[in-house]
Amino acid sequence: MNFLRDSDYPETFRSEDEVLGELYSQMLKVVRHKLWHKNDAGDVVQEAWVRILEKKSTLRHKDKLIPWAKAIASNLASNANRARRHERIYDHLEDEFAGLTSVFEPESMMELSDLLGRLDPVTRTLLLYKFYYGLKDNEIATALQLPVGTVKARIHRGKAKLKTQVKDEEQHT
Repeated sequence: MNFLRDSDYPETFRSEDEVLGELYSQMLKVVRHKLWHKNDAGDVVQEAWVRILEKKSTLRHKDKLIPWAKAIASNLASNANRARRHERIYDHLEDEFAGLTSVFEPESMMELSDLLGRLDPVTRTLLLYKFYYGLKDNEIATALQLPVGTVKARIHRGKAKLKTQVKDEEQHT
């Protein structure tokens, strides 16, 4: 692999294998400590290795290799936690919408149609594309010629509006 030269690591280590072993151990400790789902640790450390190899030319001080690698691993663990949180929220909302449409009787479908009808046309279209037609965010963005981030934000706000409308309906009945 020849990732390190003799001058790149502290004298306490005798070989590149020892340095890489220590590096792996340190990154694994950081990742396990930071991750909510400990089973993801191996994947995160592997991704960190890829980043380190891709960005090794950006390391200014070779004696800072281990802290630099730990920082990369820590950031990737944070990203993994954030991704898990978004997946969990998304799965929950999809389950709610799937449950709603599968148990609706005709009069309930009319209520849903009424709620959707109160939304602005763009929001209604986005929600229908996402939850009725099952399109992915990037497919919706391409179809509507919008940035993916805009599509995600509008869908999020649209779901929030729908939830507010449902709560208001429940309070008035």
